[in-house]
Order: sequence, then C-alpha cells, then structure tokens
Amino acid sequence: QVQLVESGGGLVQAGGSLRLSCTASGSIPGINVMGWYRQAPGKQRDLVAYKPSSGITGYADSVKGRFTISRDNAKNTVYLQMNSLKPEDTAVYYCNLIATITGDTYWGQGTQVTVSS
Repeated sequence: QVQLVESGGGLVQAGGSLRLSCTASGSIPGINVMGWYRQAPGKQRDLVAYKPSSGITGYADSVKGRFTISRDNAKNTVYLQMNSLKPEDTAVYYCNLIATITGDTYWGQGTQVTVSS
C-alpha cells in the first residue's frame, strides 16, 4: 500500500501563487508516475500535471506556462508550483501515484485551493 499526504492548499487572490506538496510513504513502486488532478464542484476530476520517475512531464493546456510540477525522488515528494492563479483554478487538488508496471493507482485525500477574484 501507498499513502499520499498533500499540503499547501489555501485561499489566494487572483494573480497570486501557491505551492502544493505531496509526500508518498509505504511500499512505493520504483517506477511510477506522480501527478496532480483537480475537481471543481459539480465537475469531473481532471488531470493537471504529471511527472514520471523518469521521463517527460505533461500539463493540461489550461495550466501550461503557469504551473510547474517537480519531484524529489529521494523524498518521495511531488510539488506543484502554481503561479498567476485564476478563479477558475479553484478546486480540490488531489495527488496521484500510478505504478507504471502494475497500474495500481493511489490517491491523496485532497487539498482545497480557492482563488478569489
């Protein structure tokens, strides 16, 4: 089992920045993809960004140029730096880890990000 714990959410004005962190613990597969999803009220959960343990990083078009995903493999931690935040970025942000070989998927509990106009 893998446990994911997020932190860093909060309330920020439009144009501001926040940094989310997610630390994995437990039986972490060596080859994996860690990423961030978000879910706004009444909407589906959508991919925001992902970063494999080795490989190409990906972003949703809506956050390209504003958000940056990074990871510290030694700390089993993934970060999401969010700049130039917009009210439409308001959502619960979920950390995600996928074991590349088995496809096992794990989720964090979510952290609320609210951007005021």
